[in-house]
Amino acid sequence: MKPEIHPKYQKVVFKDTSTGFMFLSGSTKYSSDTVEFEGKTYPLINVEISSDSHPFYTGRQKFADAGGRVDRFKKKYNLK
Repeated sequence: MKPEIHPKYQKVVFKDTSTGFMFLSGSTKYSSDTVEFEGKTYPLINVEISSDSHPFYTGRQKFADAGGRVDRFKKKYNLK
């Protein structure tokens, strides 16, 4: 690999802005904001959605009724 062309890989803290949930992960993202996490200081990356607030992981997911779409299509094109 060529030197000096890859971004710096480091430990960063991601914070879900809607719930305040924070987790530590490796990333090439850079931030000038820092946060104290588990006794050490890390760069802080704010995210709008994480596994703590995403409907799929929290069980608050809504399912769309796909059956109605098929019936409307068949009715529109006179299919049986």
